[in-house]
Amino acid sequence: MSDPRDLDPKAVFDALKRGDVLLIDVREPAEFANQRIHGALLHPLSTFDARAIPANPGRQIVFQCGSGKRSRMALDKFLAETGAEAAHMAGGIGAWKSAGLPCVSINPATGAVEDHGRY
Repeated sequence: MSDPRDLDPKAVFDALKRGDVLLIDVREPAEFANQRIHGALLHPLSTFDARAIPANPGRQIVFQCGSGKRSRMALDKFLAETGAEAAHMAGGIGAWKSAGLPCVSINPATGAVEDHGRY
């Protein structure tokens, strides 16, 4: 049985388009700088403070990382410390990219920031 807190990238993308999600990226700053999902907020797992996550009534908090492992850890910590409902994006940004969804990245050849489409 799947966990309802494990969201697939397409569901997160659709919720972002509707403004229903507050996406929290728990990767490290260098990872975030190289590639990120448009609109995600950075709260690295290495310095994670569940109470620093902004409460936003009407928007579901969804954690995201590179593969889904760190975001699940952040979700578990957030649930334990706050009791507030949240979810995480299964498969992380890797699954997001595999699904063909847009992201912001650094072009390694030029160093330019490229926004590959918004939601």
